[in-house]
Amino acid sequence: MSRIERIQQLLQTLQPTQLQVIDDSHQHVGHAGAKSGGGHFTVKIASPLFVGKTRIQSHQLVYQAVDAMMSGEIHALAIQIKN
Repeated sequence: MSRIERIQQLLQTLQPTQLQVIDDSHQHVGHAGAKSGGGHFTVKIASPLFVGKTRIQSHQLVYQAVDAMMSGEIHALAIQIKN
């Protein structure tokens, strides 16, 4: 399973109505995180679980969902909450 597929799978716990995961790692070649093997990703996500939450709270839900990957497989994660 690819990293993108794993991120998508982990984010299913948020019941996304829209989900796009983009691997931006190629833009960071030579960056310290890239050297250690961690990837750079952008997540565009909409979820009913974000309703009534602040942007920070929504981002925290995303980080909690992918936490298992943050220690090595993901170096940087850009999150775009969609309505």
